[in-house]
Amino acid sequence: MLTRQTRLLVIFHVLLDAFIGMLAFAMAYAIRFETILSAPKGQPPFDQYLVIVPFIGLLVPFTFYLRGAYRLRQNRTRIDDFFAILIGSVLVVIIGLVETLYMQVYYAGEQARSTGAYEVSRLVWGLFLLINVALTYSSRETVRNIMKRRFKAGLGLKRLLIAGTGNLGRRVADKILQHREFGYKIIGFVDDNAGADVLRYRGIPLLGSLPETQNLIQNERIDQLYVALPLEEHVKMLDLIEVANRECIDVKIIPDLLQFITLRAGLEDLDGLPMVNINDVPLRGLNSAAKRLIDFTVSLLTLTVLSVPFAIIAIAIKVTSPGPAFYRQERMGIDRQPFNVWKFRSMDQDAERDTGPVWTRENDPRRTAIGSFLRRFSIDELPQLWNVLQGQMSLVGPRPERPFFVEQFRDRVPQYMLRHKVKSGLTGLAQVNGWRGNTSIEKRIEYDLYYIENWSMTLDFKIIWLTVVRVLSHRHAY
Repeated sequence: MLTRQTRLLVIFHVLLDAFIGMLAFAMAYAIRFETILSAPKGQPPFDQYLVIVPFIGLLVPFTFYLRGAYRLRQNRTRIDDFFAILIGSVLVVIIGLVETLYMQVYYAGEQARSTGAYEVSRLVWGLFLLINVALTYSSRETVRNIMKRRFKAGLGLKRLLIAGTGNLGRRVADKILQHREFGYKIIGFVDDNAGADVLRYRGIPLLGSLPETQNLIQNERIDQLYVALPLEEHVKMLDLIEVANRECIDVKIIPDLLQFITLRAGLEDLDGLPMVNINDVPLRGLNSAAKRLIDFTVSLLTLTVLSVPFAIIAIAIKVTSPGPAFYRQERMGIDRQPFNVWKFRSMDQDAERDTGPVWTRENDPRRTAIGSFLRRFSIDELPQLWNVLQGQMSLVGPRPERPFFVEQFRDRVPQYMLRHKVKSGLTGLAQVNGWRGNTSIEKRIEYDLYYIENWSMTLDFKIIWLTVVRVLSHRHAY
């Protein structure tokens, strides 16, 4: 649905973000060296900082793009915008620090190092981060408010006509109404087989039959035609395309694949032949590599920091109950590949010897003396950082399930196996929303599929933050 108008909006944001980034860097220099913050050892020439300004202007839109700041999608909130801007700005600072240090050490030479060339004050970077986040977020809010007022006044609206009043046509109308910030106005529907219940769907009238489309385009000054016909009526699509071409308006074809599409669909190319991938996921290519890099770095640092607490917990488990401190349990991961997760042992040894695989329940008598504490605060799951480090799991994703339960759920719960399109996670969107342990499988799948379809690095950071905040108050951690 990215029309010329929305593309222009994205381009505007890119240019504005680049300008604000350069302005924020210049302001940071001025505040650092032209105010009471000025250091007594002297002020570096502005030319030394000026050479970095174009670099900032290119880097800011690039990092914002990586963080999805230019992705105009449904349900994008102000919090999403803030985190995208914040994390993108942090990446600018990190890359800027590394780049200037690299230039100083390897390119500047002794004379440049002695004069401070390529050196940027850390305080300038800190001020840049604060100023850039504040100005960019304020600019987004200003643009959003201006666009809302403009569209509310009926200025610049694109007039749309939807061919088809079935489930597909109604869904198209729902999506357009949810994206009012794009500046669309649905004038009405056309259809040959409309029932009485769709004479006015959500305030949108049925204007006529498909043969009347050309007259309606002329009389209603239609800008775009959306064709959302069921499969059995797609023969009529050719006539509608010919009408749209004669009237020189844009025509959008929405394929009737809703009954097959469960994840986000993607358009692929087979040597010039377009194909629709009905189960596409965002976690591919560079996105997957970036997520893996973060997983590896965070898990390595966390395991290093927690090595001593891990040793203390292991000793406590050994002292308070017979059996090993750690144990492995088979789970199913990405592409249905089995692997063994690591956990602190929180139950009696061979706890399922008589019962077989069963869910943990509240006040479970199989828990050890220290196991209740470990499970209450999810500490027993922390050794899975080793699985993350090995690449078998990710920090964030659908929680891995045991193959025994997977076989039960795959036929009973629709779309259950789609959760294995990505790596399992140490924590996930379902878990931070209360769906963990012996709770509704259907609700967990709903949240897992939403995460897979709408993945972003910002969403991962939000889930990690919510995990830390809510782990102390979780009702189903037992």
